[in-house]
Amino acid sequence: MSDNSQKKVIVGMSGGVDSSVSAYLLQQQGYKVEGLFMKNWEEDDGEEYCTAAADLADAQAVCDKLGIELHTVNFAAEYWDNVFELFLEEYKAGRTPNPDILCNKEIKFKAFLEFAAEDLGADYIATGHYVRRADVNGKSQLLRGLDSNKDQSYFLYTLSHEQIAQSLFPVGELEKPQVRKIAEELELITAKKKDSTGICFIGERKFRDFLGRYLPAQPGKIITVDGDEIGEHQGLMYHTLGQRKGLGIGGTKDGSEDPWYVVDKDVENNILVVAQGHDHPRLMSVGLIAQQLHWVDREPVTGTLRCTVKTRYRQTDIPCTVTAQDDSRIEVRFDEPVAAVTPGQSAVFYLGEVCLGGGIIEQRLPLPV
Repeated sequence: MSDNSQKKVIVGMSGGVDSSVSAYLLQQQGYKVEGLFMKNWEEDDGEEYCTAAADLADAQAVCDKLGIELHTVNFAAEYWDNVFELFLEEYKAGRTPNPDILCNKEIKFKAFLEFAAEDLGADYIATGHYVRRADVNGKSQLLRGLDSNKDQSYFLYTLSHEQIAQSLFPVGELEKPQVRKIAEELELITAKKKDSTGICFIGERKFRDFLGRYLPAQPGKIITVDGDEIGEHQGLMYHTLGQRKGLGIGGTKDGSEDPWYVVDKDVENNILVVAQGHDHPRLMSVGLIAQQLHWVDREPVTGTLRCTVKTRYRQTDIPCTVTAQDDSRIEVRFDEPVAAVTPGQSAVFYLGEVCLGGGIIEQRLPLPV
């Protein structure tokens, strides 16, 4: 056995293939492995797309197959207070938040990490995220996952080097097809289960219906960039910059059938502004201002920094220059204009494979027209 045999790891078991294979890989590396299923949302209905019970059953089946204990814990109160209420506040303010980033920060790498260490005596926690860690000069860095199609470092930029040092990411060293192959060879129930795409922990609900339960709809005008009123929206919260589907408007009277895109949200007047064409100048930004900054393993930027940035998940890296404005804000200038930079989303910075950190987009710097 390796030196790991005395080390206890608690794996966050979601009922998916990535955490299932993570638990197996850690067993193979000699760790003492146990699982933990987190219940973070209190279902108040019997809707078919609420899958928590099925996920728990899958997690239990995998743990039984691997011969490991599965613990369960309820973090619903923490999720509501620290993730969901903020999520609603951001939508009310006309911004588009990313609940997965907040959930990782407040639940998976805070509440879970503390519970695993204090209540279950864990040396480490592990998750099925596609990221890697590297220990450099006594600090743990966050690296992109080996599979560039699945890399999830964008969602984990709020982690500190101390949190990363206590976390293991076994599938971050693998490509997704390899992970599925391992699960199939082990005949795990999760081998062919599709990846979840819903809001973190809430499942794959119909988003508009779900949001409408908590925030009253506030219909308003849809106007073009030229000021023509061409329709009505049911609430700014249902729309995000660059959105094309779900606007309920066709072509224009002059016969132009080019699709419409959301290019701005006038929150004060409850107006949705649209234009035709996915690369309309009103949709383009030359940069952004970010706040609520977090740097993973280094001091905050004081002067300027050349790096790359992602303003949304799965976006190709954008070369940029970061300039400190003050202690709490930075200005980011892109080398080339970028479409659909969205306030409320995160800007995440990279130097090669290393995720440096990021911040919340406070405002976009529009292309001068």
